[in-house]
Amino acid sequence: MDYKHAAQQVLDCIGGKENIVSAAHCATRLRLVIADNSKVNKQELENAEGAKGVFEAQGQLQIIFGTGTVNKVYDEFIQLAGIEGGTKEEVKQAAAAKAPWYQRAIKTLGDIFVPIIPAIVASGFLMGIMEALNFMVNNGFLNIDTTGSVYVFAKLFSNTAYTFLPILIAYSAAKVFGGNPYLGAVIGMIMIHPDLQNAWTVSNGVNVMQPVFGGLYSVPLVGYQGHVIPVIIAVWLMCQIEKRLHKVVPAMFDLFVTPLVSVFVTGYLTLAAIGPVFTKLENSIITGVQALITMPYGIGSFIMGGLYAITVVAGIHHMYTLIDLGQLARYGYTYWLPLASAANVAQGGAALAVALKTKDTKVKSMALPSALSACMGITEPAIFGVNLRYFKPFLGGLLGGACGALYASIVGLGATGTGVTGVFGILLHLHMPLQYIIMMAISFGVSFAVTWVIWKPEEVKA
Repeated sequence: MDYKHAAQQVLDCIGGKENIVSAAHCATRLRLVIADNSKVNKQELENAEGAKGVFEAQGQLQIIFGTGTVNKVYDEFIQLAGIEGGTKEEVKQAAAAKAPWYQRAIKTLGDIFVPIIPAIVASGFLMGIMEALNFMVNNGFLNIDTTGSVYVFAKLFSNTAYTFLPILIAYSAAKVFGGNPYLGAVIGMIMIHPDLQNAWTVSNGVNVMQPVFGGLYSVPLVGYQGHVIPVIIAVWLMCQIEKRLHKVVPAMFDLFVTPLVSVFVTGYLTLAAIGPVFTKLENSIITGVQALITMPYGIGSFIMGGLYAITVVAGIHHMYTLIDLGQLARYGYTYWLPLASAANVAQGGAALAVALKTKDTKVKSMALPSALSACMGITEPAIFGVNLRYFKPFLGGLLGGACGALYASIVGLGATGTGVTGVFGILLHLHMPLQYIIMMAISFGVSFAVTWVIWKPEEVKA
């Protein structure tokens, strides 16, 4: 392969070096932020030497070259363009600066949640395993000592991340908003302080009220376990106060005045106003989503299962973590995550149909690994590199996702955690493993069959 020629083709297809805002690469893709996307010739770019696919995501133009190739093309590219290479994070920041406000807001949610997903996944997996063990023990399928240290400790560990979720969110949010993450963590601790009533036990009828703002009105002294929006808003306010105080407080007093004022003012406003107001907003969102999912005959889930991949294309799917966490806090399960799994696996089925039906080796080499990736929950290569590129496979994927989501709604499939979809998502559905497998089979099978019927290999443009 002529790496310099490939780099030159890319440079010509994107409108020259004057149209480049930033450039970087990951393990497989050349990642570019373009000043004017209308100057990009995507069709020619897809035919560049060594290019295995082209798609746009998160404000970036991404050209897939593959491991071991992309770094060599990248080196030639920055030399030809006469620019300095950047990191993936710098490219992300450059892309975010070009995005509209609502995309920046959703990206902020993603930046907050992505770092804490491993903790949430670990707890979710443990909760699923414990539920499966309890089911087998209670029904006589398994005989284990439930008083042993392994069982008792595992049960203790399983819900830890969700019990202290506001602290995790607050720490991460403070880093994103440019504040002191440890002060952010303190705000999270305030919101689940043991002196507050546990939000999960208020239903017993005991509700302590506290007058605020000189008796103007009263608020319930209830903790915010399992809540997301109030925590993010509170930490955002704390960061604004902290950053402004750093500018006006003399350096000799800054160390103790700024943290003290930031935490006290934010803490008071959080318990007196932010918490009660935004908890109602969050509860309304979760109630509305649940009403949609539980519509008669699974109509709502069918619609959302079909629309999910479209929200991935729009780059707004990161906001769904908020729904997952809210449902887990209220219902103990998230009924939204199975819809995402159905949609993701369906895109894999459509990509596999393309891979098996096409005779074009370049398309096949892109579609096969993309199908596998989608079945593992990573759908961008399948959506942008294959299905959306030929459109009809994307439609097949949408229909497969809708059918799988419909089945999930009918059987009441819910996940014990979030962050993992596709094949490994079964670990979050160990209480209903057969239903999860059937849902994946429906999603994959329908999308594969529909794509096989409606898509023709001759539609691939040379």
